[in-house]
This record gives sequence, structure tokens and C-alpha cells, in this order.
Amino acid sequence: MNTWLLILGMALITFAIRYSLFAFPDLRFPPLVRQSLHYVPTAVLSAIVLPGMLIPDGQQWAFNLDNAYLLAGMVTIAIAALTRHLLATIGGGLLVFFVLRGLLGQLPL
Repeated sequence: MNTWLLILGMALITFAIRYSLFAFPDLRFPPLVRQSLHYVPTAVLSAIVLPGMLIPDGQQWAFNLDNAYLLAGMVTIAIAALTRHLLATIGGGLLVFFVLRGLLGQLPL
């Protein structure tokens, strides 16, 4: 029962936060808040991606040259910085990742 109450509470809070932006269309944020909101996508993406790159097995840090996740992530960041093209970044990152996994003998064949 507690699990269902928790799920219901989270759903209500999420709905209230999102609905408030529609319920009060004249709501204006201060300039500092608006400027801070520009960093939210970068922070969220970093929080999702970095643990997978740095702790690929979910147990220990992997700062070594046989960590295909870390190496491919670094190459992908370089591709994104150089090209500023989303499709090139995704395609190049995936290509580098699978080539590295193949070279390191980590592909599940």
C-alpha cells in the first residue's frame, strides 16, 4: 500500500509542477532563473551519461584504456565540439564505440 501511495504522491507532484506553467501563463521568471534554466539539459544529460562512462559495470571506477565507454565518450565529445552536428555526433560516437568494443574483444558474439 505504501508503494501505491508513493507512486500517487509522485504523480500528483509532477502533475502540479507541470500544470502550474499552464495555469499561470503570465508567470514570469526573474532573469537569473531564466539564465539558470539554460543549463538544465546539460546537467541532466551529464548526470545520465557520466556514470555509464566512468562506472560501466556499476561497481568500480574504470579509468583505464580498456574502457570502451570512456574512450568512445571522449571521442564523441570531440566530434560534437568540432562538428556541432547532432547526427554526426551520434553516428560517430556509435561507430567509435562499436569499433573499440570489437578491438578490445568486448562484443558479445
